Amino acid sequence: MPHPRPFRVLGLQQVAIGGRDKSALCELWIGLLGVQQVGSHRSEAENVDEDILRLGAGSGAVEIDLMQPLDPGGRPKVSEPALNHIGLWVDDLPAAVEWLKQQGVRFAPGGIRKGASGHDVCFIHPKPTDEHPRSGEGVLIELVQAPAELATHLATEGSERA
Repeated sequence: MPHPRPFRVLGLQQVAIGGRDKSALCELWIGLLGVQQVGSHRSEAENVDEDILRLGAGSGAVEIDLMQPLDPGGRPKVSEPALNHIGLWVDDLPAAVEWLKQQGVRFAPGGIRKGASGHDVCFIHPKPTDEHPRSGEGVLIELVQAPAELATHLATEGSERA
């Protein structure tokens, strides 16, 4: 049985969707569905050009990232698969990463770093290895350090329900 977890997953932070050309994604999400674009991000190192959208309001809003590769032949392939990754808010990212590593979880290269929205992030790799037998089981999972106000809000909300 694993040791007690030193962190909590607080909620869904983002869903990242990729395509070779994000114009059709933008037409659907922004044009037809009316989801508000709140930013954009380009990174040569991550081979990505993305538009950042927001669903909902306040600290519990969910980010929708519409991504296309800067170099379609380059890596990482942000358009494959189309559902690129999901992001989860966690209350203590360094503790989560350390504990999950001890449990045999494989992380993608890069360690903890600033993400496109300015929060510290780290990625659980979608595929296991012999050395790291636990993974995202086919899904890239981004762990995102929650801002203090979100953790406080969710803790207060949880105690009101109890």
